[in-house]
Amino acid sequence: MTSNEFYMGYAYREAERAYEEGEVPVGCVIVFQNSIIAKSHNRIETLKDPTAHAEIMAITSAAEYLQSKTLAGCTMYVTLEPCVMCAGAIVLSKIDDLYFGAYDFRSGACGSVFNITSSDNLNHKVNVLGGVLDGKCREILKSFFEVRRNDG
Repeated sequence: MTSNEFYMGYAYREAERAYEEGEVPVGCVIVFQNSIIAKSHNRIETLKDPTAHAEIMAITSAAEYLQSKTLAGCTMYVTLEPCVMCAGAIVLSKIDDLYFGAYDFRSGACGSVFNITSSDNLNHKVNVLGGVLDGKCREILKSFFEVRRNDG
């Protein structure tokens, strides 16, 4: 098991928590100096907040932990390719590295549909690698939406 798979495993556990809470199963952890300093999962339905994505919640928690508005030296692991909002927050927080699980070919903003994290027009670029535990991360999303459709 690689270190990326190890940390993505923690993000996946957060996605499982989201699933159990009736949220779209996306989980996220942020690592600094080989330690997880923040973890979260989608809380949009629970908080009635359209910005309560796993990534946003984790960034807020990590910034509080580090007592800093920037997260230089940090790595984010998230089970689904971040959307435009989250990709923007990742760039603005100056996270160094982003690893994600499943690609989002509908609204992904880290290489699939948009590529905000590598834009020459912004003041920070993030090193991005997608597909870490891709099959596992895709499967929990597929299962969630199948159950949702069947419950109708």
